[in-house]
Amino acid sequence: MTMTPFRLGHAADPDWRLAADRCLTQIGSVPPEATLGFLYVTDALAEDLDDILGNLRAATGIEQWVGSVGLGICATGAEYYEEPALAVMLGEFPSDDFRVFPSLVEDLDDFDLRHGDWMRTNPPYLGLVHGDPSNGLTEILIQQLAQRTTAGFLVGGLASARGDALTIADGVTRGGLSGVLFSERVGILTRLSQGCSPIGPHHVITEGQRNILMRLDGEPALDVLKRDIGEILARDLSRLGGYIFAGLPIQGSDTGDYLVRNLVGIDPNHGLVAIGDLVEPGRELMFCRRDADTAREDLDRMLKGIKSRLSAPPRGGIYVSCLGRGVNLFGPDSAELKQIQAALGDVPIVGFYANGEISQDRLYGYTGVLTLFT
Repeated sequence: MTMTPFRLGHAADPDWRLAADRCLTQIGSVPPEATLGFLYVTDALAEDLDDILGNLRAATGIEQWVGSVGLGICATGAEYYEEPALAVMLGEFPSDDFRVFPSLVEDLDDFDLRHGDWMRTNPPYLGLVHGDPSNGLTEILIQQLAQRTTAGFLVGGLASARGDALTIADGVTRGGLSGVLFSERVGILTRLSQGCSPIGPHHVITEGQRNILMRLDGEPALDVLKRDIGEILARDLSRLGGYIFAGLPIQGSDTGDYLVRNLVGIDPNHGLVAIGDLVEPGRELMFCRRDADTAREDLDRMLKGIKSRLSAPPRGGIYVSCLGRGVNLFGPDSAELKQIQAALGDVPIVGFYANGEISQDRLYGYTGVLTLFT
């Protein structure tokens, strides 16, 4: 059986109805097999999200939808920022092979009651989820939900918006973690691109308190940082913001994976370095550099890796990238999405620029997470 590509439409217009009409024109006739809609809208259209969803539901006949609001959204070879825009993709999955769930705000008790029977019959392989960055329990919910999948894997990101961080799970949702689980029968590949490269060796945190690094390898943390970044940068520490980061290697990872965290403060008098995460004595840490060349090289490496596992063109994909990437890192004219398009061809892709990206059971920063349906 030939697997047809998913239908895709994306457009920008101050009038959401015109943008939605253009998306529907690009999509054309809706295949009877289309059962799940993916919708991403820029936050300029957040107030109209209920109406947009109702319009698309009526026009396509598809009842079930997932997606998010973002400060930027993306589609095949295209990015939209600072303008009213939407991207729509129609996925074709047998109805038993996926399950949409509304916001998990505090725990998974109600989720287990509602979906337990389906999960026992159709073990979920992976989930696509969207979260509210203001919920302090989001990371715990991500870990708990990932445990309910056979791959131990979620993909997605946290909504980004100047106003309400709205997400979509059938209706418009807020406040928690929502999305869709896919059964093991759905062919899915996913990969993550860091966009950073380590600039020094791994160090052991020998002394730290809350988010403050005091000593690395027994030396004042700032001395170690200065040595790793080199003499020129060490002379002007004000230049480190947005360029030098802390990397926390993930214990047990066989791919050398690590979490990237901001440097949030430096105390030259006491040799201290503060980072955007809690530090644990005994854990490893390295310093990383982020620049356009590094990001392009790492994205290329990730695309080669995922492409080598494809036996046929993917039917569609979801791309969730960090707000710090896109135009801010790769440059204008949708350079990041065009790099993906150059590697994979005209695969239908939708997604957004997130306030934190989700891969496996963790929340990342500065990454791009690509998920393909095969």
